[in-house]
Amino acid sequence: MNLPRFWLRNGWTRWHILAAVAMLGAGFAVTWEAWREMLSIGWRDEESNHVFLVPVIAVWLIWVRRDRFRQCCPRGTVAGPAFIAIGAILSWIGYYYAIESFWHAGSILIVVGCLLSVTGVDVLFRFLPAFIVLIFLVPVPGTVRMAVAVPLQGVLAQVTQFIFDIVGVDVARQGNLLSINGQEVAIAEACNGMRMVFTLMLVSIGVAFGTPLRNYVRLIIILASPLSAILCNVIRMIPTVALYGYASQPIAKQFHDWAGWIMLFVAFLLLMGIIGALKWAVIPVRPYTLAYD
Repeated sequence: MNLPRFWLRNGWTRWHILAAVAMLGAGFAVTWEAWREMLSIGWRDEESNHVFLVPVIAVWLIWVRRDRFRQCCPRGTVAGPAFIAIGAILSWIGYYYAIESFWHAGSILIVVGCLLSVTGVDVLFRFLPAFIVLIFLVPVPGTVRMAVAVPLQGVLAQVTQFIFDIVGVDVARQGNLLSINGQEVAIAEACNGMRMVFTLMLVSIGVAFGTPLRNYVRLIIILASPLSAILCNVIRMIPTVALYGYASQPIAKQFHDWAGWIMLFVAFLLLMGIIGALKWAVIPVRPYTLAYD
């Protein structure tokens, strides 16, 4: 295996690559049960499907920053063992005290620590966004999700009723239950938009750090992503509730499912519109000025 010249100049050898792969394999082997459960939850729970998007975003962030490998040197460091130790402590607490998020997060830290034990901290600092998105691998704890989902469902029900009142459609509301044309429509967890929020935040981080933007623009995109997702979810709920009231339930359910993906794309376009609006206002969005800007 022939390494690029700049790798050789920075002190990398094929043994570093083989050792990194071996350490990663060992880390995954030790924590495999936690990783298997994270993937299983992501497969079973629609609210956690975004975990399968995490590796794609992480690889993308590494790829667009690949030139930064020129600035990375393999150095002896305590960061790797420190990550492993912290991860082991979190995993132990999570496993024996039934705190799944600790168990999952600890397993991720152990694997990251195994990699850093060979590569050193240069890789961590130069590719920090790719490591940050790994947080999204941890399924949101049920207590946290319900603490956010229940109020969100109530707000969504109120806003939906308010919009129908504006257009003159009679809709009664009792808690999270809407009644339209004699049909009851419950604003449940699948409708509250949390799934769209996490997915859009993940994609937003990929866009924000995968393109040359000023840091304040990146922050605006990431902070605006939950608001954009919630707004698009409200837009989705209006025709969905109308279809449940005036059409068949199979048609309404099919529309609800497909509209979720369409609105995710629309929410992403809204975020891109922020960049366009800043450019239109002649506000610098890139760390340097391009000739065609």
